[in-house]
Amino acid sequence: MSGTDKTKSGLSIDGPVVILVEPQLGENIGMAARAMGNFALAELRLVNPRDGWPNIAAQRAAAGADHIIEKVALFATLEEAVADLDLLFATTARAHDQAKPVMSPEAAAQEIRGHVTGGGRAGILFGRERAGLTNEEVARANRIITYPVNPGFASLNLAQAVLLMGYEWFKLATSGALPFAMPERSERASQEQMEAFFETLVRELDRVEFLRPAEKRDTMLVNLRNIFFRMEPTKQDMHTLHGVITAIAEGKKGPAKGGVLDSEQATRLRALLAEQGQVASLPDSSGSLRGLARLLRRNPTDAERMLWHALTRDRRFAGQFKRQTPVGRQIPDFVSFVHRLAIELVNKEESEAVVADRAARRAWLESRDYRVADIKVADIETDLETELARLQAIIAEAK
Repeated sequence: MSGTDKTKSGLSIDGPVVILVEPQLGENIGMAARAMGNFALAELRLVNPRDGWPNIAAQRAAAGADHIIEKVALFATLEEAVADLDLLFATTARAHDQAKPVMSPEAAAQEIRGHVTGGGRAGILFGRERAGLTNEEVARANRIITYPVNPGFASLNLAQAVLLMGYEWFKLATSGALPFAMPERSERASQEQMEAFFETLVRELDRVEFLRPAEKRDTMLVNLRNIFFRMEPTKQDMHTLHGVITAIAEGKKGPAKGGVLDSEQATRLRALLAEQGQVASLPDSSGSLRGLARLLRRNPTDAERMLWHALTRDRRFAGQFKRQTPVGRQIPDFVSFVHRLAIELVNKEESEAVVADRAARRAWLESRDYRVADIKVADIETDLETELARLQAIIAEAK
């Protein structure tokens, strides 16, 4: 039963009947039933089992395939067991010199699929563990199934033979659908985000003089870039890598000691701080304010990262803005002391506490001759260049 998800219901698929001819061991019957259960084969018929029926050894070996074991049909002869079937296959590892089609399990599954879909009744014969099927028993079949196995060691355990046939049948009946896939835990990182990470990486490598000698610098950068771009990392991957580089560069401990949050967590952090009134009511507010600013810088949202990357690379703004820097007792998202301009990022569906906190911060900043520009997060993510042009116009108005 290991690996079975009991919260999921089994599939019910009309399929071939499995007929075991004079099986010898109860354990093999049980394991054959288990293999049938793996691949949604439900009808098992036994022809004169050696140790009789019911069989406690079979029940134990079935490992949970009780729905098959409990409905086993018992027959005294093969003729009786196949009387209602109109397409019969015999599995064998030996050539019986009979003029009838010989098929692989895959080809047989395809024919069975078409036959059952058309309303027919199909069955597959499996012989005794020791001797397989007799010539007379094979003669009753319309087709022969044989497995592509090592000719020097062709004997299969009874349950193995049932399992291989069941696998080919189920794969065809379900179009080979897998029960699960790799979860999409995060969206793929954007080019903007990749570039921001790469710029951070190169800056830190330059700081430790890794990219030497100078004549090989460009080649080394191309190789480094290819390493990360071949990975096709997700946004979460980029957050993690940013955190790794920052922790190494600053000598800080990992996430348990103030690591990097993902964008959603960082957004919730900012909302929580707004709802708690940030540090206005805390003792030693100047020290708390500096600590809070460091925390916010260490945990940028995706939008904040995108805008910061643009502000530091664009010639119109390079060197003019700081991110998450205290202005008195307020911490705007971005501030330019040169232009006395603060930028506030506005998220979708903000709570009343967040809106009120931003309004109070705006009033405080404007009372001290700072202008405040609100930029919607959605606009940064969809049309950053338009927002940069608007920011340039705001700066030009004050000149």
